[in-house]
Amino acid sequence: MLVALVAIVGTIGFASEAHAGHHSGDHANLPLTVHTDSATYGHADTITVTGHVQNVIPGNVPITVTVMSPMASLVTIDQFNVANDGSFETTMSTAGNLWKYDGTYTIQVNYGSLDNNVKVELDGGVAVVEKKHMDHGDKEMHHDDVECGSSEVNIGGDCTSYDISNGHVESATVNTDDNSVIINIDAMDDGVLTISPSTSTQKGIFMVLVDGEESDDAEINGNTVIVPFGAETEQIEIIGTFVIPEFGTIAAMILAVAIISIVAISAKSRLSIVPRY
Repeated sequence: MLVALVAIVGTIGFASEAHAGHHSGDHANLPLTVHTDSATYGHADTITVTGHVQNVIPGNVPITVTVMSPMASLVTIDQFNVANDGSFETTMSTAGNLWKYDGTYTIQVNYGSLDNNVKVELDGGVAVVEKKHMDHGDKEMHHDDVECGSSEVNIGGDCTSYDISNGHVESATVNTDDNSVIINIDAMDDGVLTISPSTSTQKGIFMVLVDGEESDDAEINGNTVIVPFGAETEQIEIIGTFVIPEFGTIAAMILAVAIISIVAISAKSRLSIVPRY
């Protein structure tokens, strides 16, 4: 009876083993295993995902691998067939805009009715801020918790589409004191940036600075700018028009005084030229 009890406990313990990990092992009796070659990566590394299914489904049923970011948004998805012995392997690069945030990425594997996942950590990139904040004593307003897609940049909490040649946009901030948007870029060669900041962050554009110098080549069409830049350019600042809320009231008062003065002067002039009998 003691031997039987030990055998049962051992069987339960083996069955409760984790199905995922960051190292290879002998899990032939588990229905689906998944591993990565490391637990931590940088933002320019290659993740190797390996695993094994115990029973290969006839008919070339593919393995589906999806990756979710720390903000629970889809990073990438891939499908491929398992080998005849049930093993599978794939690689994915952590370079790219969708992998830029630090934190825990979940690699989910699905095969028929089976599913499993493994989590990895990325560091050395953009830190995720859990909530929006604005320091009124600071010039910059941060909304780092908003994740944008490819060819989009977070400007004041709005994902703004852009097009750029010979470079890529790294980040953008809103300078509330100067009513401007500062766009940080990595320019490998001479190129052009086309972007349309939201009117919620800028109302009208009248000047563009490239690395602190006014650009004579920039084209401004409403809230859209087309900005040529040179190799190794680091910063483009788009300055909007200043809006003074009090100006409307002041202007109305000045206009009213002016009209009253004109009417009074005109009336006096008409009285002065009326002939007296």
